[in-house]
Amino acid sequence: MTGGSTPKDPAPKDRASRTASGAQTAIRLGTRASRLAVAQSQDIADRLAKVSGRPVELVTVTSEGDTNRASLASLGGTGVFASALREALVAHEVDVLVHSLKDLPTAPYPGLTIGAVPKRADARDVLVARNGATVETLPEGATVGTGSPRRAAQLRADRPDLDVVDIRGNIDTRLARVEDDLDAIVLAAAGLGRIGRLDAATELLDLGFWPSAPGQGALAVEIRADEDDRNLLAALRKIEHAPTRLTVTAEREILAKLEAGCSAPIGATAVIDAEMLLVSATVYSPDGSEYRTASHAAMLDGSAQDRLDEALSVAGRVADELLENGAAELADLPATSGPGTDEPDTGHTAGPGLATPAE
Repeated sequence: MTGGSTPKDPAPKDRASRTASGAQTAIRLGTRASRLAVAQSQDIADRLAKVSGRPVELVTVTSEGDTNRASLASLGGTGVFASALREALVAHEVDVLVHSLKDLPTAPYPGLTIGAVPKRADARDVLVARNGATVETLPEGATVGTGSPRRAAQLRADRPDLDVVDIRGNIDTRLARVEDDLDAIVLAAAGLGRIGRLDAATELLDLGFWPSAPGQGALAVEIRADEDDRNLLAALRKIEHAPTRLTVTAEREILAKLEAGCSAPIGATAVIDAEMLLVSATVYSPDGSEYRTASHAAMLDGSAQDRLDEALSVAGRVADELLENGAAELADLPATSGPGTDEPDTGHTAGPGLATPAE
């Protein structure tokens, strides 16, 4: 079900008592109005409805990122899409939010936590180009659009002859530009897949050379930290995917340790292979002329919390090595807490409650 406006909410205590009594109170899921946001929110809504036995309503919330057409970097990064949604959640206007995890700032948001991280979709980027072109076969001087400083740096590193331009707009708007004023664009495979347009991709970019944004392909279901709706909390546990939480926790911890924003030129990849967690990250200069890469691994065993702690530890070692090798200066990051500095560790963890599923 969808709704275009925010309903008047009863007093929080009244709502909680109705839920606790077993009444079929609808779960209100806040979402942006874009086609992609609605598609991924509806997917989670359907899953929550199935496991909770309750109706789930989509409530549209407009963010600054939806109305301001300036570049994401000038607006402070992709976190601008999350702020209005989070304000609605804190105000009890909605009960849960669904975010693209790559767009969620790593800094904790007061009063909120990540209630579930469902199974991750494809983490890769894709090229969508005229005439079925790949990055290698694009003509010299081809114009390629992206709103991501990381993707721009990667393109310039591989093909310095390309004309890489900053673009904004929803997926359909970007795709249309390939037939208009651009030769190609770079997008997330997961986003195209969620709106049924993965067929538009002319090349899937390998994570080895083209590491994607920390958390790309994963969704985060955010709730209030003091949520006491037992039915909702139980439903969230059922859609939680522990391996995905482990890998995105590691990737986002690197971002947090580097004190970098969502739009920083950083790619990170974490995978689990035979109980071995492999974590790597690359930091690029904006023009793609230089980059620094670090990789570490660890065996996963023990309790769920032990495994999450190990993921944070491995990510910390990756971030420390990047800082030792000058990544902060290379990408003009504010991070100064790596080995060899006098600054204390910031104590960041991989986002608001990300390392600990809702109980």
